[in-house]
Amino acid sequence: MALLALQILLRRLLVAAPIVLCVSALVFGVLRLLPADPVSMSLPPGATEQEYERVKRELGFDRPVPVQYAIWLGDFFAGNLGNSIHFRRPVAELVVTALPNTLELVFVGLVLGVVAGVGGGLLMFALRGRPAEHAADLTATTLMSIPEFLWALLLILGLGVAVPLLPFVGRLAPDIALPPAITGFLILDGLLAGRMPAVGSALLHLVLPALALAIGLAPLIMRVLRSSLLEVILDDYVTQARLRGVPERTILLRHALRNAALPTVSLIGVQAGFMFGGTVLVEVIFGYPGLGNLMVDAVRNHDLPVIQAVALVYCLLVLGINALVDVLYLVINPKLRSA
Repeated sequence: MALLALQILLRRLLVAAPIVLCVSALVFGVLRLLPADPVSMSLPPGATEQEYERVKRELGFDRPVPVQYAIWLGDFFAGNLGNSIHFRRPVAELVVTALPNTLELVFVGLVLGVVAGVGGGLLMFALRGRPAEHAADLTATTLMSIPEFLWALLLILGLGVAVPLLPFVGRLAPDIALPPAITGFLILDGLLAGRMPAVGSALLHLVLPALALAIGLAPLIMRVLRSSLLEVILDDYVTQARLRGVPERTILLRHALRNAALPTVSLIGVQAGFMFGGTVLVEVIFGYPGLGNLMVDAVRNHDLPVIQAVALVYCLLVLGINALVDVLYLVINPKLRSA
């Protein structure tokens, strides 16, 4: 199975290469069509025409767009993402600093959403045929109709302002020093350095934004899992297990759930990719220093190198998640391994 998983990952890499090229070319071209002038935005007020032309040559905007793209693509494969026009720092440094925060946020939000969604789906299945099933279905539909950014605002008003239980600004309390940057992940670095106050503060600051993402994911998992279980529970092997006297709970958890999990795993993979996009507004609302906040600052200042790099990172993350979902399919479904 390990060899088959490796083959799938290699196949995904071959498919991902043209996708990354297409996305990078599309983003690069669209950004060059925008009416804003990044050269003017990088200059101080009162700059002369000579200074404008000099900066334009330094940034490479005096060359044709295909030549600019070829140079940028070559630098990208060489590990050079260029320098930020607004932040005056290497783009790679900005991305490496912000990416771990976003990964932590998405991971915690995904775990919370999956746990709540699977638990809610099993509960809805257990309530089938009862009046409470309609109430649970209505609750899930209501939760689905509210976007992540609105949940972020509601959570801030409810648990941050009205009942001040949790912090809702930043990544760490201002009176707590950052742990040494070992891995780039704040919680992991705090654990490795033994800075438990930093770990506790980071976890508390992570709860509300992660909940905003998780609440948007959980109802989808609940409905898909409940529907899959309703189909699987009618299969012949379930009937045979009942005739052999296998308890219903064992049938559900050890047999039906494993087969019903395939559509759910597929949904989780798709929604995990969408979750990275949902972090943009959530990070801005909570003042969370991740890729979303970096992207918004770059768009506001028309910082083309940063926008291009962050867009490409989002693309690579989604492609990586899809590859992991394919491997999970192999683990869950033996039929795919034989095929």
